[in-house]
Amino acid sequence: MSKNLNAAQDTRPAGRRPVLPPALDAAAGEALLDDPQEWPSFGRQCAASNGAVQSAGAWESHVVIEGMHCAACALTVEDALRSVPGVQQAEVSAASQRARVVWQPGQTRPSEWMHALRRAGYRALPALDAQVRDQRLRENRQALWRWLVAGFCMMQVMMYAWPAYVAAPGDLSQEMEQLLRWASWVISLPVVLFACGPFFSNALRDIRQRRISMDLPVALGMAITFAVSTAGTFDPGGAFGHEVYFDSLTMFVFFLLTGRWLELRLRDRTAGALEAVLNRLPPSVLRRAADGAFERVAVRRLEPGDRVRVLPGEAFAADGQVLEGQTLADEALLTGESTPVPRGPGSPVVAGSYNLQSPVLVLVQGVGEDTRFAQIVALMESAATQKPRLAQLADRIARPFLVLVLLAAALAALWWWPTDPARALMVAVAVLIVTCPCALSLATPVAMLSAAGALARSGVLVRRLQALESLSQVDTVVFDKTGTLTRDGMGIQAIEPAQGVPEAQALAMAAAMAVQSLHPVSRALVRAAQEQGVPASDWTVSNLQETPGQGLQALAQRADGSGSVWRLRLGSSRYTGCGQGSAGVPADASGSVWLAYLDDGGQPRLMARFAVAEDLRAHSASVVAALRQQGLAVQLLSGDRSEAVARLAERVGIAHWQAQCTPSDKLAALHALQAQGHRVAMVGDGLNDGPVLAAAHASFAFGRAVPLAQAQADFVVPGDDLFQVIRTIALAQQAVKVVRQNLLWAAAYNAATVPLAIAGYMPAWLAGLGMALSSLLVILNAARLSVIPSTPAHQASGAVPALQGGAVSA
Repeated sequence: MSKNLNAAQDTRPAGRRPVLPPALDAAAGEALLDDPQEWPSFGRQCAASNGAVQSAGAWESHVVIEGMHCAACALTVEDALRSVPGVQQAEVSAASQRARVVWQPGQTRPSEWMHALRRAGYRALPALDAQVRDQRLRENRQALWRWLVAGFCMMQVMMYAWPAYVAAPGDLSQEMEQLLRWASWVISLPVVLFACGPFFSNALRDIRQRRISMDLPVALGMAITFAVSTAGTFDPGGAFGHEVYFDSLTMFVFFLLTGRWLELRLRDRTAGALEAVLNRLPPSVLRRAADGAFERVAVRRLEPGDRVRVLPGEAFAADGQVLEGQTLADEALLTGESTPVPRGPGSPVVAGSYNLQSPVLVLVQGVGEDTRFAQIVALMESAATQKPRLAQLADRIARPFLVLVLLAAALAALWWWPTDPARALMVAVAVLIVTCPCALSLATPVAMLSAAGALARSGVLVRRLQALESLSQVDTVVFDKTGTLTRDGMGIQAIEPAQGVPEAQALAMAAAMAVQSLHPVSRALVRAAQEQGVPASDWTVSNLQETPGQGLQALAQRADGSGSVWRLRLGSSRYTGCGQGSAGVPADASGSVWLAYLDDGGQPRLMARFAVAEDLRAHSASVVAALRQQGLAVQLLSGDRSEAVARLAERVGIAHWQAQCTPSDKLAALHALQAQGHRVAMVGDGLNDGPVLAAAHASFAFGRAVPLAQAQADFVVPGDDLFQVIRTIALAQQAVKVVRQNLLWAAAYNAATVPLAIAGYMPAWLAGLGMALSSLLVILNAARLSVIPSTPAHQASGAVPALQGGAVSA
């Protein structure tokens, strides 16, 4: 985001994000979004490196599309957006009902491409606008009311239709039968005029726009059924008078609305969960004014240097540092760590995390696009509008398939017309309804989005949905060493004090010196003292001198002034004078840091040896063992020296490793594996692994060493839990399995029901029930992906979900 936009002052009242005023029409409301100060609220400025398609200065906006129900609708929305001059890219997902629009401010404005959508019969709302949540609630209420009206009327119509089914010849007089028909017609009117309203309005929109969507065949079926039954009611002696189908109509509508309502509820579990993550920031915060009083202001008005009060239960609105107060923070989304972390004066806090315990005063240090939360939002919004390969295929065949549906219904009607015109029209209705490809269009995107949402909640961010399919097929996992299997730093593996020297004293003296150095080994000593509860503050250090690459030298004395002054050296064996062969020095002294004091004669005397090694991530060995147990080959590529790589490979159990690799060497090794027919997943830290991460079939970037927007990996893991690799592979395999099940079910359903409908063995109500159940089954099957396969960290034995044959074993 440009700095002038980030720092722009907002003179509107504090509170929620701007909501379109109800007194204004849609066009006037969209014109408000032409203000450049509004653009950051639902988008961001594209980076210059995003590709040749995006020219400098382009903006990427994310909007929610209102009135979209199927894959054909998504294609129509994309065509409408791309027809606007200045719109460079448009990606629309029917499953999440979101669109990503890349546009050039010098050529168009948001109101122009939103107006193009309105002309096509749709409406766009800013994805992070509060009105989106209100619209979601409104849709749920309207769907529930239509379902209730259809259900009540269906029961009444069935009560009136029942005598005609059970009465023997002569039991039901013609006048009574006609009266029951009129009663059914009256009761069916609310169903047709209210409950079926969205289907008819969408169908009329399609006719006016000369296109086709999945609502058109359904609306035609409803209209034909009601027209035939109305003709039979008004003219009992006519061609359509021998039977009416109000019961079939109301049952069909009720079943269809049941499926749509449940589909809406289940979709909210994925799109709603995504929306909940994207809207974690509070709409306003309490900012301290110059006079010390607190005023509530909009989040967009925050600037670095502001001081804000965050109450329990509120989210931190910006990155910053705690000035006053002690609390616990939930940072699960940003770090992958589910356990609340303590935060006190001097502790950092991150935007999007929650204050769980008590009020704190925070100094704002990063706002807007400068926060890690904004990078996470960008990744999730991008994933929500992506289309996997199978979903793109389903979208491409949606429109031709709908044309075939209409032709099949027309041919069926022509075939049956000479025999019975009323039967011919009802057969056509059954064909129109039963062949609607709703399940086919939902099969892939719903499953992939469910998996991506589940991964996001567990701490894995999906950059590319297509990577889930690629990840499900991997047979080799390649790890980077530094920053991946190891943490970004060193660790103290053992402390060996000299005879007569207390271990705690040696560690405290070393930490007191190391706290004034930024060397990784110094930080490791300070961290070890903190973890063991050894206070370095018990010692006062003076005259500290640091020799780069060698060590530290200083004078140390107890903080209370008691005892002697020690002349200490901390560093390599050569620097401290404690080389191999010295008294008390072990023969194997590799990878050690020495602490020595100088006696009155200036001779070094050993106090302690600290065994230093790279700080291995927790459970690295368990993860490698689990991957090998599941039949996956594991290899290690590192730029470090051979001795260090060999030691670490032995510790974690990797037999195949390669050391002293440049980025090009890693890329060559990856290409060699791929040339042998292996499907490779690469796990790195994202710092210098960009080429190899991009070239792998699937890739992971761990840690927080690189901005998320620059990471080249398909999956980004902000935390340190390497078990996320196993969980993600397991869920990817399960997702692909679910997609195949959904596609198989959709194909089998149409193959079985279309001949029955054409042959006249499937009434309209049964066709409606089958259509609703087919879509519902697809969504329920995808909903199983919302549960992440359990791989607790304590399962060091490798008891993790089986990754066999591209599926997760039950």
